[in-house]
Amino acid sequence: MDNLIPSKIVEELNKYIIGQDEAKKSVAIALRNRWRRKKVKGEIREEIMPNNILMIGPTGVGKSEVARRLANLAEAPFIKVEATKFTEVGYVGRDVEVMIRDLVSIAINREKEKVFEEIEEQAVENMRERLLDILLPPIRNQHDEEMEEKRQRTREKLKNKLTAGDLDERKVSIETVDRSSPVVEIFSGSGFEEMGFKMPDGLEKMFPGRKKGKRVSVGEAREILLAEEKEKLVDMDKVVSRAIHSAEESGIVFIDEIDKIAKSGGTQGPDVSREGVQRDILPVVEGCTVNTKHGPVKTDHILFISAGAFHMSKPSDLIPELQGRFPIRVEFNALTADDFERILLEPKSALIK
Repeated sequence: MDNLIPSKIVEELNKYIIGQDEAKKSVAIALRNRWRRKKVKGEIREEIMPNNILMIGPTGVGKSEVARRLANLAEAPFIKVEATKFTEVGYVGRDVEVMIRDLVSIAINREKEKVFEEIEEQAVENMRERLLDILLPPIRNQHDEEMEEKRQRTREKLKNKLTAGDLDERKVSIETVDRSSPVVEIFSGSGFEEMGFKMPDGLEKMFPGRKKGKRVSVGEAREILLAEEKEKLVDMDKVVSRAIHSAEESGIVFIDEIDKIAKSGGTQGPDVSREGVQRDILPVVEGCTVNTKHGPVKTDHILFISAGAFHMSKPSDLIPELQGRFPIRVEFNALTADDFERILLEPKSALIK
């Protein structure tokens, strides 16, 4: 990210997306501004707010893909939500803060993957030791030095075979911890998504993981035990702390179909519901603190990218407060026959390739 000036960001986007040059320039500048904020020290850093983007253009021209590739370039947590899902339950709709909770969950998974890479060697070593204990259980009489020495020689041979993969087809019995939580149904209205997140935490103590036996091949046991050893070595408090910081400073939320909640004229019927959803989204985009099961998350510096075709409405049909929160407006052009031909041939992920 340090070396990605706007022109380089556009070059990277060109590898996957055809056309839309003006849109690419705008999003590249918005992303670069986030990088500049990270380099600033002192109080002024908190005053530099993200330049949220409103993408306008027909379906299928690359709005979502630009946002997704942008997140990959920035190595930032990214989530895509559809604005229409917040209108499913009437006036208030679903709790819009769920998008931030989902973003935090994605950030935690990303941080866990990074930690898994760091502890890979240690986890593999622990997994091998566990597998060797299963293949060659300890002797009962630990004081018999001759038997113990013989066992160690046999263990070393088994370790070499295990490393070479010669034992992958052998069947072994392993014990795994069943961590599945009991299913509890809660009949609730809007605003109760957080309850769904919090319940398993309390239930874990009431219903501790049960051990269950399983007979599998050594190859399968290797994967199961490796996953368990990785989980043991991960410091979840540290992972969660890093993930929340990553979500707050680098997170990108893509709100699709925002034109579907724009007011198309009149003040009755579905238009009232749509305006209600806009007013629910507004504080999240403006900057607020969202409570999650992992702790409070500030949305002040999360980058929000919204998109819509605006066939039946126009951006000015959104409530003025929400319009003001998306200062950068980018128009996407409809694709031509030449563009479709280039899409088949040029991008890295082209169909013909």
